[in-house]
Amino acid sequence: MSYPQLLTPEAKLADAKKLLSLPRIVVICGSTRFMTEMTEADLRETKAGKIVVKPGCDMKSPHELWSDPVEAEALKVQLDDLHRAKIRLADEVLVVGHYIGDSTRAEIVYARSLGKPVRFTHPEVDPDA
Repeated sequence: MSYPQLLTPEAKLADAKKLLSLPRIVVICGSTRFMTEMTEADLRETKAGKIVVKPGCDMKSPHELWSDPVEAEALKVQLDDLHRAKIRLADEVLVVGHYIGDSTRAEIVYARSLGKPVRFTHPEVDPDA
């Protein structure tokens, strides 16, 4: 007797995207020092017909939401978790910028561990190149 295979959450998400006829989803990763370049990449990917998700906060720029150091640290953890969720949601990753720091490197490792294709605006910074 054969048993039906249970779908993984990833397979269920892929099926749902197909049923909804969603375009490819690309998540932009990189240092927030490259926010201007991320905005340009967002424009180009959107023009190419993709849904784009990217960091929503530049904590390197002053703002009242992260002016308190204790609250800023808690927010950083929350935003890192949120960005990993964006990576899980996405079909592919686009790394923006000519520098890869520890956080971006960890995001690349995470995306690749999930089997997500990773592209670079500056391929020479690919840690696996």
